[in-house]
Amino acid sequence: MNPISLPEARALLARYVEAKDHNRPALIHEAFAPEATLTFSIDTDTISFPEKTEGAAAIAATLVADFARTFDRCRTYYVGDLSLAADGTTLTVPWLVLMRETAAHTLRAGKGVYRWGFARQPDGTYRIGSLHIHIARMDVVPDAGAAMLAALQAALPYPWLPSPALQAAVQAQASADARLAFLEEFV
Repeated sequence: MNPISLPEARALLARYVEAKDHNRPALIHEAFAPEATLTFSIDTDTISFPEKTEGAAAIAATLVADFARTFDRCRTYYVGDLSLAADGTTLTVPWLVLMRETAAHTLRAGKGVYRWGFARQPDGTYRIGSLHIHIARMDVVPDAGAAMLAALQAALPYPWLPSPALQAAVQAQASADARLAFLEEFV
């Protein structure tokens, strides 16, 4: 088995973020294999998703179209360094999401881990064959004018977020606005 290269994996992860964060469901079909699976484990009651979704079309609906009906101004960050598993076809990446729940005018800050499985296609390229999203935390904070969201997003490199940059930004933002002290649990 030939392992996926890190540049190939990064390109697929970038395509996923572009699709999800910018409401472009067609891009899911470029990143995911047609028969891909999506699963969730969720440790909070502040957000919900179907436990399992099968097929790129259903994944696009769940993670992009349906998601965009509730949330906007979404930015998904890959936290830390990417490191391929020993067999070279899986990748586990911590993530952070900052977004707005449109109707409630609240800041949503979430964190967890992505577990990507890459599948070699008949043409020799790789696509995402499986994605497990673990949601460890999803905090909800009033932010009527989205000023906190804008400040946080402006302080973080996107979408590749080195851990030291996250720590520095959280410390600076929490010092400037005590309502953001909860973010210290995110580093």
